[in-house]
Amino acid sequence: MKNSERILFDINKIDISFKDIENIEFNSKEKEIIERAKSYKYDSKYYLEKGDEMTSFGCITYSHGLIDALKMIYGII
Repeated sequence: MKNSERILFDINKIDISFKDIENIEFNSKEKEIIERAKSYKYDSKYYLEKGDEMTSFGCITYSHGLIDALKMIYGII
């Protein structure tokens, strides 16, 4: 799998994670975390389009980490 394919796979995968948590009542700080994760997803797309795969991968990985932490707190993973 090429780097760009892997990044696109991870971008699609984060959308699934966002759906996994959409019915949870989050507090304001947790909502900020979700918004930050979404920003990192969009940054990942931006950098991928610019050909900066390393930064793109870092952004999407960070996005996953933020959402995974929330999923762990709420017992989803």
